[in-house]
Amino acid sequence: MSKQVDNSASDTFAALRPRLFSIAYRMTGTRSDAEDVVQDAWIRWHEAERTGLQSEEAWLVTVTSRLALDRLRTRKAERESYVGWWLPEPLVELNEQTPETVAELASDVSVAFLWVLERLAPEERAAFLLRQVFDEDYSDIASILGKSEASCRQMVHRSQERVQQERPRFEVSKEAHRKLLTQFMQAASNGDRSAMKALLAADVEIVADGGGKVNSFLRILHGAGRIAGIYWSLEHQFPNLVTYRMATVNGEPGLLRYVDGKLESAQAFVIEDNAIKSIYIIRNPDKLVSVPAIA
Repeated sequence: MSKQVDNSASDTFAALRPRLFSIAYRMTGTRSDAEDVVQDAWIRWHEAERTGLQSEEAWLVTVTSRLALDRLRTRKAERESYVGWWLPEPLVELNEQTPETVAELASDVSVAFLWVLERLAPEERAAFLLRQVFDEDYSDIASILGKSEASCRQMVHRSQERVQQERPRFEVSKEAHRKLLTQFMQAASNGDRSAMKALLAADVEIVADGGGKVNSFLRILHGAGRIAGIYWSLEHQFPNLVTYRMATVNGEPGLLRYVDGKLESAQAFVIEDNAIKSIYIIRNPDKLVSVPAIA
């Protein structure tokens, strides 16, 4: 009988794991932290007295959210001393139809979205995600955060205003995104500065994350000419050694860049008005461990 109960508990957790991972990843911004949170949730679930639970899903969402919030609070101090800009650890898929992609990227998890979430305090981020992404009731959010419903509503409202101000104005289809990115990849591979500049918005920006582990830009850079020049200079610094590979980066078309056959960065792009508006380059090798290292 106990074995049947254990199997049932395992089946329940397995069915909910994609949702739990989604919560933890959006909260923490790193795959490794999210996996640790989900593993901790599994241990607590395995040890918990489950008799009489009204909702197993609610119990697991609550525990996972609290664990993720604790992890985010701990990491916040580390991020304040982080060298340069902090970007999320990318979720990269070479085949966007894999079950992992379908399950884990069920809603917006783009690098641009997580970049905006970094502006929020940990509890604001938790409240916003639980309400706007995972559609949790305010009463449940209040219980998870240990605050009143009114306070949670205020946090969600403030967070939503900030997110809306900084998120891209228009949705772009994956087909249009991929087509423009393919053109940019070809221009970058050919070292065609003019062609790259034509595909960039005049006020395009580039944010790079090296984490102090590799050389990277410590400022956000702007301007089509300047950014086209950055891609051009790398191609000329390493002639015939720079290659690009299309991939799905956090649910959207993105690029992997290799230098001399070795992974140099994962790149995510924001497209607006048929031009590249923002580029996020993740170069910190600690965040690229799950990405194919060889072209």
